[in-house]
Amino acid sequence: MKNLVEFLNEIVWSNALIVLCLGVGLYFSIRTRFLQLRHIKEMWRLLFDGESTDSGVSSFQALAMSLAGRVGTGNIAGVATAIAFGGPGAMFWMWLVAFLGASTAYVEATLAQIYKEKHLGEFRGGPAFYIERGLNMKWFAVLFAVVSVISAGVFLPGVQANSVAEGVKNAFHLETWISGLGMVILFGAIVFGGVKRIARFTEYVVPFMAIGYILLALIIIVVNYDQLVGVISLIFKCAFDLEAGFGAVFGLAIQWGVKRGIYSNEAGQGTAPHIAAAANVSHPAKQGLVQSFSVYIDTLFVCSATGFMILITGMYNVQNPLFGTNGASEFLYHGVDVAVGPAYTQSAMDTVFPGFGSYFVATALFFFAFTTVIAYYYIAETNISYLTRKVESPRFYYVLKVVMMVVIMYGSINQATLAWAMGDLGVGLMAWFNIIAIILLQKPALKSLSDYEKQKKEGIDPVFIPETIGVSNAHIWNTLNKDKEKEQ
Repeated sequence: MKNLVEFLNEIVWSNALIVLCLGVGLYFSIRTRFLQLRHIKEMWRLLFDGESTDSGVSSFQALAMSLAGRVGTGNIAGVATAIAFGGPGAMFWMWLVAFLGASTAYVEATLAQIYKEKHLGEFRGGPAFYIERGLNMKWFAVLFAVVSVISAGVFLPGVQANSVAEGVKNAFHLETWISGLGMVILFGAIVFGGVKRIARFTEYVVPFMAIGYILLALIIIVVNYDQLVGVISLIFKCAFDLEAGFGAVFGLAIQWGVKRGIYSNEAGQGTAPHIAAAANVSHPAKQGLVQSFSVYIDTLFVCSATGFMILITGMYNVQNPLFGTNGASEFLYHGVDVAVGPAYTQSAMDTVFPGFGSYFVATALFFFAFTTVIAYYYIAETNISYLTRKVESPRFYYVLKVVMMVVIMYGSINQATLAWAMGDLGVGLMAWFNIIAIILLQKPALKSLSDYEKQKKEGIDPVFIPETIGVSNAHIWNTLNKDKEKEQ
């Protein structure tokens, strides 16, 4: 079974997916006239647009919820791995992926808003919804939803829980079952409160953990400010094979930078649209632009914080691909005596905050991973909502909550390598399905952007009326507009 899953993962997560993500990002960047540059000011303004209602959450809450999924262990361990196997130049390729991916994030989030529905009094949307409504391919939508529920609801949460429990054990010497029980209780307290409580939790926790992490990184950079210019120069030289000492890893810099960039910011994977659909906004393009900015926060801010900390302190090794991977045949550029992963970041922090690095990184990993589990829950719940939306009953949600609590506890006390591989397979399939869908269904998102820009030029707060731009099957917007007229 394990061999089969690993074989399928090699196919799903092949270079073809990397090329596809980059190509789609470049294509949408051109089609939107590089909105990720033109609308940066508007993205920032829209972060605080829209209010939380009984049906939906505010733009900022939706941003925080999506960041809960984007900002995870990959921002610490993933960046360290990219540097270890791709060299410092991998950072540049992560930045490029984020820049191009911001346009992809706009398209998928806007489509989620256009084709969202209301189920049990709450907004629901995502790839399954826009595949059915926009492409009229229900079988494809059902397939995506089933894969998403199994992957996000069963396989991936246990792996994240295992990372948290092991990290806490290493730093605080707390038994994994105690950490697991604590996570189960906290998880239950949050998700049994519904989407509102999830939104409130992430609204406070995600900005706090991200800002705190970035501030510590800035302190480390300031302390080593004399190395900063050299580090930036090294990143760009290695990215384009201009640094002789790292020439052997040039191709790997691209490969690892792109892979980790895609894995971290999730643009195009089809995960963030589920959360984007929950936002209460007057025009789909608003949340599309907000979600574009979330890609920047994940990669340009949080991942860069990790990368600069590691590089500026020299707490990293880069493996030479011309040699083997075991024993004396392994050549390390720096010879830092720690394992590849979070230990790089812990060592970097310890250079300025001796003895504090391990504790802080373990705490950061806890919040990063746990909020990712919360995001997994919401993604799984949304797809269950799609599959059962004709049944007005919350009992399916309760089953999911209980299943995930069991998975979290099991994952905390047991290694789950097969679950991780199967979860990766599920996420990879989601990415393939979603990218194919947004390529086929791009017109409504692009028309929405033009409509938004037109109304902004006219000096009015944009309101979405599907029929005016030739979009069909977006029935909820007519209801929402009528409700707003009644309120006025």
